[in-house]
Amino acid sequence: MPQLLTVVLFTLLAGMAMPCGAALASVGRISPGWLEEEFRHGVMAFGGGALLAAVALVLVPEAIDDLSPGWVVLYFSAGGAAFMGVDVLMFRLRTSASQLLAMLADFIPESLALGAAFAFGGEGAVLLALLMALQNLPEGFNAYRELSDATAYSRRQIILTFAAMALLGPLAGVSGYLWLADSPVLVAAIMLFAAGGILYSVFQDIAPQAKLDKHWAPSLGALLGFVLGIIGHMATVA
Repeated sequence: MPQLLTVVLFTLLAGMAMPCGAALASVGRISPGWLEEEFRHGVMAFGGGALLAAVALVLVPEAIDDLSPGWVVLYFSAGGAAFMGVDVLMFRLRTSASQLLAMLADFIPESLALGAAFAFGGEGAVLLALLMALQNLPEGFNAYRELSDATAYSRRQIILTFAAMALLGPLAGVSGYLWLADSPVLVAAIMLFAAGGILYSVFQDIAPQAKLDKHWAPSLGALLGFVLGIIGHMATVA
């Protein structure tokens, strides 16, 4: 399979996890109510675990080889600061699309990095694509619930919108493959920027919302998300 087609396929599959998560969230509510709450929090925690795996196993390790410590700190911190800025803006606008914007904010730079990773030879690219899909599924789930509860958009409208957003993945991936292949330092900066933003989001949005009083199963969701990341990492480096 031509390398460019591989980039399109992997970024599209990672992106289509968003409408798949939305479709899962649109299924009728689970009974009893406590199980519905536990399941929702478990999905959110799973996404947090997958995000942490992406940061710890792919984004940071792949990026730090090409940069000095000072630049690593700068780009990583800039990502966190940028995501915080989006958070503050969303709070002031009181929009119902905060989860949606957070989902796009890490999907697009990750897709750029994924395309560039394939151009560099594919090392770590397959694992990054897997982790992107693992994180996009629960992010799509949570973003659907947020939009469905706060807007009048229909199930079909939200899922089709998420499917259209998935096309941004191949667009960013092909851009990264074609234009960033000769810029490993820039790719490293993008990876660290995304990693800093993701880490901020995990502790600002996902972890606090995933906690459920007197229920401990959701925390296992975070463990499972990270474990799947470890398995993927071991499979790709073997």
